Amino acid sequence: MKLLQIFQYAYIIFAALFLWDAITNWSVDRSRAYMSLFFVALAIFMFFFRKRFRKKFEDKNKQ
Repeated sequence: MKLLQIFQYAYIIFAALFLWDAITNWSVDRSRAYMSLFFVALAIFMFFFRKRFRKKFEDKNKQ
């Protein structure tokens, strides 16, 4: 179970890294910055999706 929680927070770390990449490339290459922002949104979505999935899995095991 701990492994799922570690991967859940890894998505937040990836979101922060892609956000930093988007900010640094904003004035250089906008298309790359937009791609990084897309990955930020995807990583945040995956964080909440995995969080919900993990809680549902834990509740199922408690019953």
